[in-house]
Amino acid sequence: MDLDSFEALSEYLDEPHEIKPRLLLHACCAPCSTYVLEYLCDAFDITIFYYNPNIYPEEEYLKRKEEFAKLGKYPLIEGPYTPDSFYEDILGMEELPEGSHRCFTCYRIRLEETAKVAIQGGFDYFTTTLSISPYKNSDKLNEIGQELAKEYGVPFVYSNFKKNDGYKKSIALCREMGIYRQHYCGCVFSYEDMKRRVT
Repeated sequence: MDLDSFEALSEYLDEPHEIKPRLLLHACCAPCSTYVLEYLCDAFDITIFYYNPNIYPEEEYLKRKEEFAKLGKYPLIEGPYTPDSFYEDILGMEELPEGSHRCFTCYRIRLEETAKVAIQGGFDYFTTTLSISPYKNSDKLNEIGQELAKEYGVPFVYSNFKKNDGYKKSIALCREMGIYRQHYCGCVFSYEDMKRRVT
């Protein structure tokens, strides 16, 4: 079944599911995962994939990983933390602003690894929590996801989890669950932007 639009996903989620397909959910952090898991859990057997070589510094990467334990029952696969490879992939784009081709390259890096792990693990679908953020381009995420679905042969689930106040709901869930919410996207560029805003 193709779940490549908001309408297709909504219809699928409204159906009863005795047997749940296996979904590999790329997660940038636990806060973004809260509402997404709540939204999808009745229809999918979900495994979280924490793969984010862009996160700076390493202490922040580890802190975000630790927070997934507060989400409970969901199995977690951790991808390799290879920031050097991230910097190689965005070489020459360092001065581009947030929301530019540099970010789109970062989307692709993480989604492509998710697609590969989904194939290796025999998952039925893959998707990402990234689209819950008001700072992420959902159209571009879905475009990249669909391209990778064709390339690797594993379906991508349409994702615009900020719809229906998804982002606001994730904030409320973090408060309820005591989950640490970071103040920047994750990369060194967003970290430096955050520091400039607070000084």
